[in-house]
Amino acid sequence: MNIFLGLIIIAVGCFATSSFYVPINKVKSWSWESFWIVQGVFAWLVVPFLGAYLFLPSETFLNIISSDGAAAGKAMFYGALWGIGGLTFGLGMRYLGVALGQSLGYGTCAAFGTLLPPILKGENLLDSPEGWILIAGVAVAIAAIAIIGYAGSLKSQSMTEEQKREAVKEFALKKGLIIALVAGFMSACFSLGLEAGEPIKQAALANGCHGLFAQNPVTFLVTLGGFFTNLVYCLFQNIKNKTIGDYVNVPGKVLLNNVLFCALAGALWYMQFFGQGMGKHFLAESPVMLAFSWSILMSFNILCANFWGIWLKEWKGVSRKTIIVLVAGLLVLVLSTLLPEILNRVMV
Repeated sequence: MNIFLGLIIIAVGCFATSSFYVPINKVKSWSWESFWIVQGVFAWLVVPFLGAYLFLPSETFLNIISSDGAAAGKAMFYGALWGIGGLTFGLGMRYLGVALGQSLGYGTCAAFGTLLPPILKGENLLDSPEGWILIAGVAVAIAAIAIIGYAGSLKSQSMTEEQKREAVKEFALKKGLIIALVAGFMSACFSLGLEAGEPIKQAALANGCHGLFAQNPVTFLVTLGGFFTNLVYCLFQNIKNKTIGDYVNVPGKVLLNNVLFCALAGALWYMQFFGQGMGKHFLAESPVMLAFSWSILMSFNILCANFWGIWLKEWKGVSRKTIIVLVAGLLVLVLSTLLPEILNRVMV
C-alpha cells in the first residue's frame, strides 16, 4: 500500500511539472531566453528554497546546507551540468513540441539517471538479482521511449509542412531529436546531484526534518547550480540577440502578466522533485523500487507530457497507425514503472 501511495504522489508531482510549459505559452512579447530565465528564477531558486526552508527548523537551515561542504559542492556541480541539459531540454520542446520533446528527453534521462549512480559507486549490477531487475526496468522504459519516438517519426511523415507548423511553430525533427537526446543525457546529472547530496539529506533527518521533506535541501543545492548555468547562457543570448530590453521595454500589464505566468510555470516545474522526495519516503520498503525511483519519475513525466500533447492538439491530423503506436508506447511505459516490483516479488 505504501508503494502504491508513493507512486501516486510522484505521479501527481509529474502531472504538475508536465504542465509547466502551458503557462509559458501565455507569456507575451518576450524572447525565449527572457522567459526561460525568469521562470528559472522561480523554478530553480525561489520555490526550491521555500521547499527546503519551510520544512526545516529555521535556525538550522544554513547549518544543514553547509553541514558537508564536499557533498554540497558536488550537488551544485552536478546541478550545473544538469543546467546544460535543462537549456537543451527547453530547445527540444521548441523544435519537437511538448509531447515528443519531453518524451525523448525524459526517456534518455531516465536510463542514465537510474544506472549511473550505482555504477559510479562501484556496484556491479550483473552480480545481483536486484541489479538485473533494475536493468530490465530501464530496458523496458527505453523500449517504450523508442516506440514513442517511432510514433513521432510517423507523425512527421504523415503531416504536411503547414500542419507541422500549426502544431509546433518551429518544428524540426532531426535538430529536435539530437537536442532532446543530449538534453536527456545531461539532465541525468540531476540524479547524480541528489545522490552526491545524500549527507545533506541525512543531516536534515538528524535535525528533525520529516522524511517526506528531507530531500528538499539537496534539491535546492542541485537547482542552484543549474540556475547559474542557465543565467549565463540566457544573458549571453539577451546580449547577442539584443533582447536585454525585454525585461523593461514592455507595458506594466504585460510585464506583470509575464512574471506571474513565469512564476506559475516555475512552481509547476519544481513539483516533480517535491513529489519525488515525498514519494521515495513511501518506496523505502522496497530497495528495488527506491533505486528505480528516478526512472519512475521520468516515466510519469512522459505520460503526463503526452497527455498535454494530445490536449494541445500536437498530434492532430496524424494517421490511425501513429496513434496506435503512440498508445502502445505509453502502455509499455506504464508497465516499466511496475515491472521492477513485479520482478522483485518473483525473483527475490
